[in-house]
Amino acid sequence: MQTFINSYLKELKCVNLETGEFPGPFLTISRQAGCSAQRIAIKLSKILTGYSYMSETKTDAEWKWVDKTVFSEVVDEMIGEVKAGEYDDAEEAIRFLKEVSRAFSDETIYDISDKNLINTLKGIICRLADQGRTIIVGRSAGVILKDVPNKLNIRLEAPTDWRIHRVMQLKDFSRAEAQAYIKQADEKRDSFIEKIIGRKAENNDFDVIFNYASLEDDQIVDAVINILKNKRIIASPNDD
Repeated sequence: MQTFINSYLKELKCVNLETGEFPGPFLTISRQAGCSAQRIAIKLSKILTGYSYMSETKTDAEWKWVDKTVFSEVVDEMIGEVKAGEYDDAEEAIRFLKEVSRAFSDETIYDISDKNLINTLKGIICRLADQGRTIIVGRSAGVILKDVPNKLNIRLEAPTDWRIHRVMQLKDFSRAEAQAYIKQADEKRDSFIEKIIGRKAENNDFDVIFNYASLEDDQIVDAVINILKNKRIIASPNDD
């Protein structure tokens, strides 16, 4: 399995800056518990698809935010390649791919600790980035893909007390329940990042950090679009 999975990790690291050959474009969105990354990802996918159609390239490829359906499609594609290839460990590779896919779907991905499973997740995340025009929420994608150009790593944060009140409203929790929920969710995500890169996430792992408590979704989306245009990750409709 290592041969198969590592081929994607190696391929993604072998970026040719001289020729401009690299994966993407893509976005990653990391968030603290209580911040709604999914809503922003959905809005961005629609707006960025519109920019693709209006640009000079007139591309017919839409931007997709990675939900469990998109994730499963990529896993199925990789399983097909394993079956078609000559890998001594094909059965093990397929088993790991399916296990990670199930963990993604039921939100137990952050409980994974097995090194091979983590490498499998990295391989899938790399494939998603390589496809381009993807928005990957969570799953430590930002730190996995930190050194890849042609992307924007976004982080959503908010004061703890604000997040507690929001979770109380969204889930009808008591304050104690909301506080415990946030603490557990943040600790799981922080622990998983440490498994991925051997340390806690730092501010410089992200390109931009938004205070979700003080900004509306549309304000964050507008800011992201402007950053993408200024970094020339996407083309403005008026560009020559």
